[in-house]
Amino acid sequence: MATLVASGSSLNIPSGSGTERVRRAVLQGNTSTNTLLTGVAGHLYTVISIVCAEQQNLAGTIQIHIANGTNTTSLVSSQAIGKMEVFVWNDKFVLEEDDVLTVYNSTTDNDWYISYIDQDWT
Repeated sequence: MATLVASGSSLNIPSGSGTERVRRAVLQGNTSTNTLLTGVAGHLYTVISIVCAEQQNLAGTIQIHIANGTNTTSLVSSQAIGKMEVFVWNDKFVLEEDDVLTVYNSTTDNDWYISYIDQDWT
């Protein structure tokens, strides 16, 4: 049975005005597990898409995880990716200030690209 964990109840999310920007992050030549995006206090992130391009010319697997300091949630676990193929995740999800988005690839040369909306409430 899955457990639903409520999130955000202990965070102080302001109701005043803030700024909103569309941003991106790139991780080239990833060799194993690395952080793609780390939450910052006073920010909410809406992830628009994540793209992984296999560059080593070898088939392998990829993973995408979110950790909040206590728990880790797997969004993608052991997804096969062929040699020189591209994987696109375009389901939207939100990261909060204490979340860390990590990616893993089993081959030693993958490029990762993320686009997201950064809502700054600081």
